[in-house]
Amino acid sequence: MTRLRLLSLAVFAAVALSGCGDDPVVPVTAPPVAFETLVVEARDSARERRWDGVVEAVNQATLSAQTAGRVLALPFDVNDYVEAGQVVVRFTDVEQVSAQRRASAGVSAAQAAAAEAETDYKRTEELVAKQLLARASLDQARARRDAARAALEAARAGVSEAGEQVDYTVIRAPYSGILTARHVEVGEAVRPGQPLVSGLSLDRLRINVEVPQSDIAAIRQHGAAAVLLPDGRRIDAERVIVFPYADPATHSFKVRVELPEADTGLQPGMTVKTAFKTGEARQLWVPRSALVTRSEVTAVYVVDARNRVALRQVRLGHADGDRVEVLAGLSAGDRIASDPVAALAHLAAAGVRDDG
Repeated sequence: MTRLRLLSLAVFAAVALSGCGDDPVVPVTAPPVAFETLVVEARDSARERRWDGVVEAVNQATLSAQTAGRVLALPFDVNDYVEAGQVVVRFTDVEQVSAQRRASAGVSAAQAAAAEAETDYKRTEELVAKQLLARASLDQARARRDAARAALEAARAGVSEAGEQVDYTVIRAPYSGILTARHVEVGEAVRPGQPLVSGLSLDRLRINVEVPQSDIAAIRQHGAAAVLLPDGRRIDAERVIVFPYADPATHSFKVRVELPEADTGLQPGMTVKTAFKTGEARQLWVPRSALVTRSEVTAVYVVDARNRVALRQVRLGHADGDRVEVLAGLSAGDRIASDPVAALAHLAAAGVRDDG
């Protein structure tokens, strides 16, 4: 291993000493290389600008009380995962259940009164038909029947309302997610409108990015973006929304990047690189595996038409998965080593034969 390191340093020293001269690192003629090579090609790809964005949950809410009561149970704590429909807060329901029973009793009374009014109306209608009662008596009986029917409908509505008040004593999660805050504790009395718990869903995320006004026209035109994850993956945006106004202090526009439902590993509040398409360009890309890094120098092994192998420094741009953009140091058509270790071994073998 020490010998390979010395040989690598010797190759870098030879490149540095050669400068702009034409002296090759290896002899003018060389046998075909035994390692795999690839030809660098220029390809049409998107020209991009990148900025840091802040991750935000699409679904996040604070649940509030819709009835008065005392907190009986808080089954989940902060940072717990909650499935949709699970109970997150439970109140005492003595008053609500009592009101529901009173409303049910009111319905029974209203039904009896409505039945009696219906019977009285039919009896009065028969008597009026036989001209045993005045027409006004029928009108009065009809009014009493209609009033009893309305009272029955009101009583039934009261039962429905009382049932909702009972349901309000049990607070359920509207969607699956993480509980982020508890605003009450067990035993506290709450009133309608008082915040109870807060939570958010990790299923749908979006990125908020501040973009300079000089780039906003191109972003609006193309409407395409991608999020570059820390593990090297690239997630294309589902939608790009440019806000129609700029911040008067920074003169930057807020751009919202909506992500598809996917396992990204992102958490709300994190920062992440976001790439926006601003045009088209022909760019050179090479595999990461072909790069050699020594200290602050990045290079590749180039093989020329005479099979001579030389180390050439390159300047890199953006990375996209296992590919890296080359800004300077290579041209379209150049042949480089796919495996730099094999190329180094080739140079070491050539050095041994020359010395021998």
